Amino acid sequence: MEIIEIVKFNETYVKILCEPSISQELNDYFTFDVPGAKFMPSYRNKLWDGKIRLYNFLTQLLYTGLTRYVEEFCKTRKYELEYKYKNISEEFSIHEARNFIKTLNIPEKYESRDYQLEAFVHSVRENRALLLSPTASGKSLIIYLLMRYYNVKTLIIVPTTTLVHQLASDFKDYGYGKRSDNGFSNDIHKIYGGQEKSSEAQVTISTWQSIYKENKDWFNKYDVVIGDEAHLFKAKSLISIMSKLENCKYRFGFTGTLDGTQTHKLVLEGLFGPVRKVITTSELIDQNYLANFKIKAIVLSYPDEIRKMIIRSADYQAEIDYIVKFKARNNFIKNLSLSLEGNTLLLFQFVEKHGKYLYDIINKESGSKKIYFVHGGVEGSEREYIRKIVNEDIGNIIVASYGTFSTGINIPNIDNIIFASPSKSRIRNLQSIGRGLRKTNRKTEATLFDIADDISWKNNKNFTLLHFMERIKIYNEEKFNYKIYKVNINI
Repeated sequence: MEIIEIVKFNETYVKILCEPSISQELNDYFTFDVPGAKFMPSYRNKLWDGKIRLYNFLTQLLYTGLTRYVEEFCKTRKYELEYKYKNISEEFSIHEARNFIKTLNIPEKYESRDYQLEAFVHSVRENRALLLSPTASGKSLIIYLLMRYYNVKTLIIVPTTTLVHQLASDFKDYGYGKRSDNGFSNDIHKIYGGQEKSSEAQVTISTWQSIYKENKDWFNKYDVVIGDEAHLFKAKSLISIMSKLENCKYRFGFTGTLDGTQTHKLVLEGLFGPVRKVITTSELIDQNYLANFKIKAIVLSYPDEIRKMIIRSADYQAEIDYIVKFKARNNFIKNLSLSLEGNTLLLFQFVEKHGKYLYDIINKESGSKKIYFVHGGVEGSEREYIRKIVNEDIGNIIVASYGTFSTGINIPNIDNIIFASPSKSRIRNLQSIGRGLRKTNRKTEATLFDIADDISWKNNKNFTLLHFMERIKIYNEEKFNYKIYKVNINI
């Protein structure tokens, strides 16, 4: 019987010792087509074959988090597998976890829920994990518990400047920084565009964009790495960061959504560890942790002359350009946003040709409502100010780009969400929905207004209507309550 041996190379990789023929099999087993590769410049210019390879045939290196897939590989091919290192799980019970949490003196309103406790215990036992925990499930508290438990230099990586500020704010709410017992500064060092990258603080929270070019020496001081909203990290940059953390034993990734592709899941599992589902959105709603949620899908039906024109172009970009500039459509969105009670988050895709126009026409007729405009050019501190204002007040409309306010932003006081721009991205849609799911003393329900465009002609469906149909599939999979409304729209 052929024997495969797994040897520890460092904390990022294991080395697979086997015959060259088996190594080639492993190379094929861990090679995948990248969805959408044919649209990427590197593929079109024949600089890349459109595949991702998770196993290196020449070095025989594989991400540590993928060893269980090697076990499956050996089982199906009847190869014998031997581990040449010990991967020892930690002894840590629910009872020990509860006693530890008591020592942290976290305010009572942030008391950990059972599923948070179980996720914390699982992570400590395994030393590494990819935790699938949806929006509003309390990921920041789990991250905080892990950071406090290990009590060493910790690097927390997030995708946006807004999340740097928000996570630091959450930690202070939990009580961090009130005392020092480990020789470190209890300040939280924040790294984003233009900020100092070195600090004596125990905890560093950084955007991945700010540190992926740093050398190995910079990363060597960290014993714990935590990736929040890990699904948004650019794959090459995340691989670069995690590969440089070669001595970092404790690795935890958090994500609310995976995009459904195998490559996405395997890259994240390889770098952090096997995926574990913490809880689902529907379970959180059923257990009364989240607001009752409903979706009003509004399908705008266009006149025949527009339908013929759009279908004839047979071009996605031309369709998008027409939609976002269509005055009647934008007026409909304006009137809808101004008619809603409570706080509204209106999400758009294009800043100059759509977001700014929507902000201007809504602001012009806002009356007593307060209107805020958020996009990538708005400073992180200003975004944090807007977030806090809206959380303490009602009658606000935030006109925000998907990139800034669709992911990870904690605004429990949002009552309504409007999708002003079409998208079929599973991650973007579910993350955006999460902005309205949190409950407050004032709010117990939330509504998503999904704006869709029917510009189909005869048997030909337009691109963005097909995207809407993809969103409906997501709503069905997630067991969301939705109704579809048809609205005729005229020139």
